[in-house]
Amino acid sequence: MADSSRAKVIPLHGSPSADDAGTPAGSSRPGSRGGGEQPASLGDGLREVAGALAQGLAERTLGDDWRSKVAGGLEFARRRLTGEYEVDDLGFDPDLTENVLLAILRPLYQSWFRVEVRGLENIPSVGGALLVANHSGTLPVDGLMTHVAVHDHHPAHRHIRMLGADLVFRTPVISELARKGGTTLACNEDAERLLRTGELVAVFPEGYKGLGKPFSERYKLQRFGRGGFVAAALRTGVPIVPCSIVGAEETYPLLGNVEPLARLLGVPYLPITPTFPWLGPLGLVPLPSKWIISFGEPISTDSYDAEAAEDPMLVFDLTDQVRETIQHTLYALLLDRPDAF
Repeated sequence: MADSSRAKVIPLHGSPSADDAGTPAGSSRPGSRGGGEQPASLGDGLREVAGALAQGLAERTLGDDWRSKVAGGLEFARRRLTGEYEVDDLGFDPDLTENVLLAILRPLYQSWFRVEVRGLENIPSVGGALLVANHSGTLPVDGLMTHVAVHDHHPAHRHIRMLGADLVFRTPVISELARKGGTTLACNEDAERLLRTGELVAVFPEGYKGLGKPFSERYKLQRFGRGGFVAAALRTGVPIVPCSIVGAEETYPLLGNVEPLARLLGVPYLPITPTFPWLGPLGLVPLPSKWIISFGEPISTDSYDAEAAEDPMLVFDLTDQVRETIQHTLYALLLDRPDAF
């Protein structure tokens, strides 16, 4: 007996005139292209999948605004190739600093140390100012995090011109990166020159005494030297902004110092920490301490004559005032920070 339903015809080689389950030839069906177009090729499908995967990876890595970041990166590369960027006579390269150096530091700042910044309103938006901060943590990570804090969160997005020790400029690679990042030699001549041109200058008066102090003396300020930074501020009439940094002491807790080997290598100290040298290169990864960077009220110097810089008692009194302000603020911040990590 004949079947009343129509037989299903399987087309050979995709014949366009073949009828499929009662659907007229040339008509649209779900999953097919209307108007006689051929289905997408396998290659087109793979390209779509690859594009979707690439977009997802870019969004996870660079964020929702990944397109603008990629465009910015391409524009940066164009400027570097064509030489359309400026470097000042001390070697500072703001284009490289903003697009490369600070970009490398931001994940450390945001996700690893979870830095909280306070008192940015105490930093002037224009004109010279001298930031004076405590120094600690075995490696000078505190200066780098302070630069990110001011550039990224201050309304004027100012760069910090840090004053570095001789060792910084004797170290290969580090010397070049420091210069390009705005660091210059820690001497009064360079400091005053930058302050007079309206730059934001940062100094860490404790120097290696602060960086290399043992963990048992954490957050106890060392001597501030002879007050050279105060003399520079008095000569240029710029405000002094005390800066207190909590968190750096726990990044590389210094448990010991191999003094004979340090002298042999020509470095101020060779640290022993809970992870270095026991874990080799992994020991250089800082511990994820919780940071707070606080900028205090500026101390005005414009009421003094330039000759006041030659008054040792005045310089000593102002130096002691800055030091005491930072020390008391450190104690308050430690009480305000519930956990070191």
